[in-house]
Amino acid sequence: MRLRVSAVLSSYCSHSPIMEPLLGIHPDLTLHPGEPLRQPIVGFAKTQSKNTANNRHSHQCAQLFHVVAGSAAVETEFGTYFVPPERALWIPPGIEHQGRYLQETEIRFLYFEPGSVAALPDRPQVLQVTHLLRELILEFMSYARVETVAGPAARIGGVILDQLRMLPAAPLQLPMPKDKKLRDVCERIVRCPAHVPALKDAALQCAISTRSFERRMKDETGLNYRTWCRQVKLFRALELLACGRSVSDVSYKLGYEEPSAFVSTFRKAFGVTPGRYFASPSPD
Repeated sequence: MRLRVSAVLSSYCSHSPIMEPLLGIHPDLTLHPGEPLRQPIVGFAKTQSKNTANNRHSHQCAQLFHVVAGSAAVETEFGTYFVPPERALWIPPGIEHQGRYLQETEIRFLYFEPGSVAALPDRPQVLQVTHLLRELILEFMSYARVETVAGPAARIGGVILDQLRMLPAAPLQLPMPKDKKLRDVCERIVRCPAHVPALKDAALQCAISTRSFERRMKDETGLNYRTWCRQVKLFRALELLACGRSVSDVSYKLGYEEPSAFVSTFRKAFGVTPGRYFASPSPD
């Protein structure tokens, strides 16, 4: 792997030495680095058990949360983000978050000094991890932390930052309103997305007019009520599919009349069918 990554990096790292084959994660990276960081980019590898959750917390540094296998849902003040295999969640410095693990989940974390990520988004985003970025991350994590300040590992870290600046966001966010009445309605829908109240009924639960309800939903989530509810169903669908549920079972649980209707909605949102969504990303 190091030979292949060295070739990829030739335009970035002139006169790089030929590297040895990657043997795995360096033992240094199985220990949490703590803060403040001692290096510009710090790796950390971890496996989380199924149905566990972290305490809500934040970091002084920025964080890339790369799911190699399994799946996670990460709750933040901006909403909940779903991270399936070979996607990564970008978390800027100072953003409180809590991870919930839907399966046994293998994660590669990268922590970045705030000064190095000024050009990256200031809000969380789910990103598609390309084959190139995946190999770069795995290669970076084969080095001891003291080796990442200079030399090949530091150059690999620079290319990782270049790649992050170019990656498009994936539509895997569920924004939540801050208004208490709206949030109560939305949380009930999240708990049971198979039974979504009609617009007028949702407005009635908030004791406001339909027009006011729609305006507040749009102002606080960026989505109208119908689109937000569809996003809830898609979000829950990803969780269930990641846990191995069949397409027909998921469509039934989410209140679709036929699996074909669910597949059509899923394809419109993500560009692929549910069966292909969890396949490895296409080559670069």
